[in-house]
Amino acid sequence: MKIKERVLGRILQWWGPRGGLAQFHQPTGAVGHVAGWIMGRRSSNVARNRWAVQLLDVQPTDRVIELGCGPGVAIAALATRASRGLVVGVDHSQVMIRQARRRNRPAIRAGRVRLVHAPVESLSISDGPFDAALAVNTVGMWPDPTARLRELARLLRPGGRIALVSQPRCPGATAATSAAAANELAGQLTEAGFEHLRTEILDLDPPAAYVLGNMAPADDAERQRLPA
Repeated sequence: MKIKERVLGRILQWWGPRGGLAQFHQPTGAVGHVAGWIMGRRSSNVARNRWAVQLLDVQPTDRVIELGCGPGVAIAALATRASRGLVVGVDHSQVMIRQARRRNRPAIRAGRVRLVHAPVESLSISDGPFDAALAVNTVGMWPDPTARLRELARLLRPGGRIALVSQPRCPGATAATSAAAANELAGQLTEAGFEHLRTEILDLDPPAAYVLGNMAPADDAERQRLPA
């Protein structure tokens, strides 16, 4: 594993300054395929995704949506937990959708996973309402993240939950960078109407920050609509 990580690290050191980093934001063509291959196999990425899924506490009959599913690592972990539910993965890159489809082919054939090629700002999903939503290292690339989170809130059941994860990949990122990212995500969730926020940190280099927000339960949501 350490040898593979060193090889991937050297590839990124060479490739990043030559335009490779853009392919992690918008993977296209053969080069985008390489970016997806790295994302699906880099041990820190895999650990971060599986950790996020574990904290989301997905139940067997849950319906879950992941925004920016990439090569489908978290989708596979979600589908294992939602064994009698549905997992919907969304990504704006057709290359990533193809890789996610290969990684999750049995669950797709069984009707437990559905993949959607679409940007988050023009999302049209009829599979809701969802019990949970997940976004790993993608919110920072969304146009107007707070507005997008409000739209996602409408896809969730009362009492539903959303987990946002950020592991900063900018040069020189530290634990302080991750803490600042967590604070920013928490602020966006609060603005979008989520409550009872919880933050967790995974000890990677740099650390990954996880922020969980909840929708108001049905009774609370109903009381908020009643006149004072």
